[in-house]
Amino acid sequence: MIEIGDTLISSALFSEQFVCDIAQCHGDCCKEGDGGAPVSDSEISLIESAVPAVESMISAEAKEVIKNQGVVYTDPDGEHLTSLSPSKECVFAYKKDGVWQCALETAYLAGKCAIRKPISCYLYPVRVKKHKKFTAVEYHQWNICKCACENGKRLKVPVYKFLREPLIAAFGSAWYSELCLAAQSFYESEYYKKNY
Repeated sequence: MIEIGDTLISSALFSEQFVCDIAQCHGDCCKEGDGGAPVSDSEISLIESAVPAVESMISAEAKEVIKNQGVVYTDPDGEHLTSLSPSKECVFAYKKDGVWQCALETAYLAGKCAIRKPISCYLYPVRVKKHKKFTAVEYHQWNICKCACENGKRLKVPVYKFLREPLIAAFGSAWYSELCLAAQSFYESEYYKKNY
């Protein structure tokens, strides 16, 4: 683990490679999994205010869920997650040319809303877990992202480089600069030379 401020970062961000391969996975992360995407308290109002901008893209069933339940639900652990359509995809997911897309991101890139997507989605395959005294920044492996791992290895792009923009959005540019220095030290270490 690497320590930067109050964050503890898994060295897997340096040792693993990852580049999304949407042509292979078809954006299945929008519809697979045990629940919706984690959403922070501060993101809820931004997502709520984005609903008018995405209504033309999402399904009638998704609109009904948002109307009745809201943009998020709370799981048994007290975590807020994006609401799901009856067919289990995120309410903000829509299909275009056989690929799942995020309506929030589409609206954001068109300048129609203030949130790109929940930071948990933007940061994937990194997961952030807040603890009492520190924040864990960990690499998460998911079978549907196997093609992204293969693509990352082919292109030789480590996770932390692939996620440059979302990591800066989440932690700031100064933090990311420190992360890059930590990566350099990791690659120069005897541990890396022996194991990779």
